[in-house]
Amino acid sequence: MAEQQEEHGPEACRRVDDGITRVFQVLGKRWTGPIVSVLMPHPAHFSDLRRAIPGISERMLSDRLTELGSAGLVVREVDEGPPLRVTYRLTEAGAALEPALKELKGWAATHLPEGALRKGGC
Repeated sequence: MAEQQEEHGPEACRRVDDGITRVFQVLGKRWTGPIVSVLMPHPAHFSDLRRAIPGISERMLSDRLTELGSAGLVVREVDEGPPLRVTYRLTEAGAALEPALKELKGWAATHLPEGALRKGGC
């Protein structure tokens, strides 16, 4: 029987898991995590999302919601008016992120104290 060789050393550490790559292609973008977390407990109107996430522009919010919709994590629903309003809610796949987001929040509370990351680089 041929022996299987395991890779060790620097080359073995350079391969990123495909699943991790896919996750961070979506969730690694700025504002995506906060949007998902605001939608976690219940659906929200666009204006409610805008108010809940300080610093996000309408354009960026719209772009991120579109990306989350394309990834199958958010659904856009038009509420017939008057007034006409758009509601966003998590899909089953989006809602399934809740345990992971809770774990990340706990990790941040332990390992990333407030003020640890400064804007502007200094």
